Amino acid sequence: MNEQPDPFAYTVVRSQRRTLALEIRADLTLLVRAPRRCPKGEIERLLRDKAAWINAHLEAQRRRNEARPEPDAAERQRLISLAKAELPQRVRRYAARMGLQPAGIRITGAAKRFGSCSSQNRLCFSWRLLQYPEAAVDYVVVHELAHLVYRNHGRDFYVLIASVLPDYRERQQLLRE
Repeated sequence: MNEQPDPFAYTVVRSQRRTLALEIRADLTLLVRAPRRCPKGEIERLLRDKAAWINAHLEAQRRRNEARPEPDAAERQRLISLAKAELPQRVRRYAARMGLQPAGIRITGAAKRFGSCSSQNRLCFSWRLLQYPEAAVDYVVVHELAHLVYRNHGRDFYVLIASVLPDYRERQQLLRE
């Protein structure tokens, strides 16, 4: 049998899932999520078939990492302090405009999401959001407040956001740059 080397270094996480999935992590590692009994050959075939996708997404993640490097300890502390000072004020201002009242606000260090809304109407915001322009920060605040009314990303959800921030699409784009 002619054994070929793996096209990419990767880590496999096996679970009850039924399908294979690829994930490019922020640290530029490749994660393969696989069903418990999935043969290694099937994983290797997926990696070969998706090599162009993997390379493109690795390069995109590399560019994101260069554009927004992880802050050092002093900068991180500055951003946390800024988030604790600014975000509650922004939430109060937009909540009043929207006629809403969150149950609480927390500042987290989440690296993958800028904000979230719990089922108990508590809002969480990552201090990392403060690395973005004010217009983008306001969009995330309004987005999370809108989840107090709509728990999904349906049409009505975006109609509510647009009623407060008519230029919300441009603001969304700031988060992707």
